[in-house]
Amino acid sequence: MLFAIADLQAQVLRRPMAAAYTGLGAYSTHHVDVFSIAANQASLAQLQQGAVGIYGERRFLQTELSNYTALAALLTRSGNFGLKANYAGFSDYHESQIGLAYARKLGTKIDIGAQFNYNGIQIAGYGNATALSFELGAILHLTDKLHSGIQISNPVGGKYGKNKDEKLSSLYTFGIGYDASEKLLVSAEVQKEEDQPVNVNTGVQYRFLPQFMARVGVATSTSSLWAGVGFKLKSFRIDITSGYHPQLGFTPGVLLLFQFNQKKN
Repeated sequence: MLFAIADLQAQVLRRPMAAAYTGLGAYSTHHVDVFSIAANQASLAQLQQGAVGIYGERRFLQTELSNYTALAALLTRSGNFGLKANYAGFSDYHESQIGLAYARKLGTKIDIGAQFNYNGIQIAGYGNATALSFELGAILHLTDKLHSGIQISNPVGGKYGKNKDEKLSSLYTFGIGYDASEKLLVSAEVQKEEDQPVNVNTGVQYRFLPQFMARVGVATSTSSLWAGVGFKLKSFRIDITSGYHPQLGFTPGVLLLFQFNQKKN
């Protein structure tokens, strides 16, 4: 009788397929929005209006791989606060996360941010487990148009359960964005996740009209393409998105964003 033992890497549900789409505006001052928090918490410092947003996607058209994210931002004189909630999976297996973020400006050139997360996994018949983690971010405004930054997720590794058998992976990201104009943004980020190959996300956003914009990009690690269009009416915006994996197919998504009229002093 022969036995073989091997370590297998399961696909991560926690990060939406269109994370590069929703977080594209993080390294920008003209195109930043509440969803940028998920890419780099420091971008929260650049928001000029409080906002709430919801994003949902059906990964590879499979109900069991659905992913939902909700975000909210509150602006204060002592810094900006953000709240993030994420749910991925279905009734028999799902992962969830609730995070509280804070960011502020350090002068005119540097923004910093941090986020503390409460993570959970529930498996039917096996119960649930929880873990704590944190994220750190910083953005440097090199010029009025060029911005770069770093984001670190879970650098020391939160672990699930009483026996701490399953560890949340660490993720390190370097990003850069160029505000070519108030209409055009070009952005890229290099990501290194623990035990995974380096991934490069590149994307472009163009605002054809104040009410209409489009985004398109690619993730190199899986050769996945993503794109979407957004329509804005006063304080409300809706985006229709789609990702494409060459072997697994399409991932449709919808983003809803509402910005409060009250602006930061």
